[in-house]
Amino acid sequence: MKTDVLISNTLYVIGIILIILLVVGILLLVYKLNQAKTQKNEFEEKYNSLELKVNGLKLETLESKLNPHLFKNILNSIQSHAYQTYHALDKLANVLDYILYESQKKFVSPREEIEFALNLIEINKIKVSPLFELKVKTKIKEGEMLYEQDILAPMISIDLIENAFKHADLKSPDAFISIVFEFKESSFYLTVSNKISDHKTLKKDNSGLGSNTLEQRLKIIYNNNFKLDKFIEDDVYIAHLKIDLLEYKAQMLASGR
Repeated sequence: MKTDVLISNTLYVIGIILIILLVVGILLLVYKLNQAKTQKNEFEEKYNSLELKVNGLKLETLESKLNPHLFKNILNSIQSHAYQTYHALDKLANVLDYILYESQKKFVSPREEIEFALNLIEINKIKVSPLFELKVKTKIKEGEMLYEQDILAPMISIDLIENAFKHADLKSPDAFISIVFEFKESSFYLTVSNKISDHKTLKKDNSGLGSNTLEQRLKIIYNNNFKLDKFIEDDVYIAHLKIDLLEYKAQMLASGR
């Protein structure tokens, strides 16, 4: 009888010890998991912080190349058409103000960017004959809240516009440039089309600026919230840009930026 009681007590004690060990093991496992989760979160925060810094440096590098490039193109346009300089001075002042002050901001409003682009087009018009077919349209849907908000990267429109003037066949009788700005459903649209020139300027643009710079900036800033299509159809080069600003703003708010 005593032996049975002793065995029973021994088994009880062993059972208690096993339960304690199991609980301790579970607690240790939970602690390790929490520690791993904390380390993972810290790693992700550091990685995201580093990624933002790298992207910031990339943008600074791109923009440091972009501004002098734009200045050079504007001054060349005015120098080579001195007789029309007086007409361009007012537009030039607006463009220079935008480059010097607004372009230093991370974002501007779509309204400000479109106004800047229209002034830039006026300056580029001095390159072409008064008979040249240049179509410029703006289609802004009324009541668009994001139209006045600072959410569009400054000077995001200049590459497509400058490329059109650079590569258009300005001497051909059926040459044209068409530029259409749209803002609807919280999205910015820019469509630029022009008849392609057969001259060498079309083939020699391998400077790394222009469309490559544009795509790099779009990817860094807007990630997957943009679409840039470029194609040729019947000797007409067409570029179409769409930026989904509402989706981008939602992602910014969700990430706490």
